[in-house]
Amino acid sequence: MRSTVNLLPTGTPGVGKTTLGKELAQRTGLTYVNIGDLAQEGQLFDGYDEEYQCPILDEDRVVDELDEKMSEGGVIVDYHGCDLFPERWFDIVFVLRTDNTQLYTRLEARGYTGKKLQDNVQCEIFQTIYEEAMEAYSKEIVHQLPSNTPEDMEHNLEQIVQWTEQWMKDHN
Repeated sequence: MRSTVNLLPTGTPGVGKTTLGKELAQRTGLTYVNIGDLAQEGQLFDGYDEEYQCPILDEDRVVDELDEKMSEGGVIVDYHGCDLFPERWFDIVFVLRTDNTQLYTRLEARGYTGKKLQDNVQCEIFQTIYEEAMEAYSKEIVHQLPSNTPEDMEHNLEQIVQWTEQWMKDHN
């Protein structure tokens, strides 16, 4: 049994996972892991997707790479998908949600165009990541959070820090 919490902030690209995850790590002392960075550092890829112009993640190798760290606890995992991770890894999952118009603007500013831009906005419209989380994890641990404004971000951070502190009290 872990003595420190594991968190998964997830959601469509552009919803604020990385900003939230890094700031949470600062406020809580938990370890922040960005799956894209981890994959890049360890070359944990299984080819290249020409249509989306990005490497294809080798999910099994990512899970193998992180499993020991996750069993120790104290980790915030940042990724736009969630069903590749074992259910036992996380104590709580936060699906960040952003208004479609804002998301479109954020992704455009990142250089997303065409099909990649459209598919990511559609993913948000159809709640794809939320549904994926609800299927992959116990419904009690999956929570949606609005992520439209700096005020939303601050409110989310405060809520998650409080939740983390309570979890630590309850489990130690």
